[in-house]
Amino acid sequence: MNERMDQTIPAAHRMGVRVAEARRGFAAATVPLEGNGNHFGVIYAGVQFTVAEILGGVIALTTFDAENYFPLVKNVDIKFVGMASSDLRAEATMDDETIARVAAEAEQNGKADYVLDAVVTDATGKVVATTHGLYQLRAHNT
Repeated sequence: MNERMDQTIPAAHRMGVRVAEARRGFAAATVPLEGNGNHFGVIYAGVQFTVAEILGGVIALTTFDAENYFPLVKNVDIKFVGMASSDLRAEATMDDETIARVAAEAEQNGKADYVLDAVVTDATGKVVATTHGLYQLRAHNT
């Protein structure tokens, strides 16, 4: 995924966003402080958003059949809860019940919506942001 990010999401690649872990029902991504600061000396809000938002796609690509389905983002809300003055890590999980529902609905209808919550933490483990996203798994032929 990291090798293709420069082609699939060039802006995230330039920020230094990297997929740290990706497996069925779990995704984590990181982004460095260096090059992503703002005039307050903390990581720019858009960078925090990006490192969390991409997890909806990463989870879809590692959990569902990527040959037949692709992920779309429909809506993401972010809550900034702390200053981000170090490298960041974002994590999200999808439980087995949701995975089964999304897979069945996508097979039946060619698409399925899913909600994903992510947590963004700094280098000390302190939460600096949370997101609540609505994504969609969609068949390539839909």
